[in-house]
Amino acid sequence: MMLAILWIVWLAINLITFILYGVDKRRAQKGAWRIPEKTLLTGTWLLGGVGAWLGMHVFRHKTKHGIFQLGVPAAAVMGLALM
Repeated sequence: MMLAILWIVWLAINLITFILYGVDKRRAQKGAWRIPEKTLLTGTWLLGGVGAWLGMHVFRHKTKHGIFQLGVPAAAVMGLALM
């Protein structure tokens, strides 16, 4: 039971992080108020690395920023390893 809850929480965090990357990309295209990088990275490192990695590639967002190029794959690997 506890393991199932942990997986649901992990999936939810990754889904939220994925959505944040998509929303930020959309706002960037429209010149609107952006989601702070600190917020994106917080979601990434709070077990949302897989969602962040998918968001980077699906939305082609933050792919040229060094901290995202290195940090997101590292967070994804760590999140998967913990799960």
